[in-house]
Amino acid sequence: MSENLQHATVLLHEAVEALQIRPDGIYVDGTFGRGGHSRLILQRLGQQGRLIALDKDPAAVEAGRQIRDARFELVHSGFEALSEVLQRLSVKKVDGVLLDLGVSSPQLDDAERGFSFRFDAPLDMRMDTSSGQTAAEWLANVDESFLTEVIRDYGEERFAKQIARALVAARKEQAILTTRQLSEIIAKVVRTREPGKNPATRTFQAIRIYINRELEELTHILPQCVDSLKAGGRLAVISFHSLEDRIVKRFMRDMAQGDKLPVGLPIRAADIPAGKLRLVGKAMYAGPEEVASNPRARSAVLRVAERLGSDRAGDECD
Repeated sequence: MSENLQHATVLLHEAVEALQIRPDGIYVDGTFGRGGHSRLILQRLGQQGRLIALDKDPAAVEAGRQIRDARFELVHSGFEALSEVLQRLSVKKVDGVLLDLGVSSPQLDDAERGFSFRFDAPLDMRMDTSSGQTAAEWLANVDESFLTEVIRDYGEERFAKQIARALVAARKEQAILTTRQLSEIIAKVVRTREPGKNPATRTFQAIRIYINRELEELTHILPQCVDSLKAGGRLAVISFHSLEDRIVKRFMRDMAQGDKLPVGLPIRAADIPAGKLRLVGKAMYAGPEEVASNPRARSAVLRVAERLGSDRAGDECD
């Protein structure tokens, strides 16, 4: 693994420290990427410890073959299958789960993956290149109104309607097959944008999130993480945009507060079901030095929570 790829691991030490690694513990790296977090976790584990890593990207799984460690197992799977993977490996509970969401630096920097408008490449955008529909295939047939919804909701793009209309008109003349075609069509529609931001940024994000079902999978994995944790186990999640962070923050807050009962219900406070999580500290962000060396860290947010026993209550959300 090159120094550059290791350097792209965001909030490396903060995330691993948050897990409070026990030498004999069992941990899950739900988004292996190029293994920055996994390698540091292995350094903290003792000989009796165990690390299970998952990634849906075949390129990431291939890169992970470099780690030859009896304590480590890498599974080609998206993290939404966590419960199934743990059951298959005969693991009932774990001491910590780490999720590093979004697209990795190698994925962005590999032109052929089609994630970035910086290159002219096939419009793919799949994190798992072995299955699923490419962005080009989806754009060829998607209804204009639904395309508008995706760009607006997943890209938070105020020009969503105009962009969708332009894309549908353009594909009637010529199939949209490359990142350059897509970005040029968008640039003609989006006349204003924040300084230093490409007009296509939000639309590329929206299509990528939709193609990979990123928000749906995040919603599905978070309850699985809580159910898989031992009492005292930690869940650490790094998100990179407001849509992800909002889901994580609300989930952790709700799990910390416990079941919400109707106001005025005649029940003793001691009998109210306690929360399953305790929020650990406040949200953490990359420091100035990390952002200067890796601009992609600018939007990263790390949130941490700890699994509770049935007799403890959660804290307030920051």
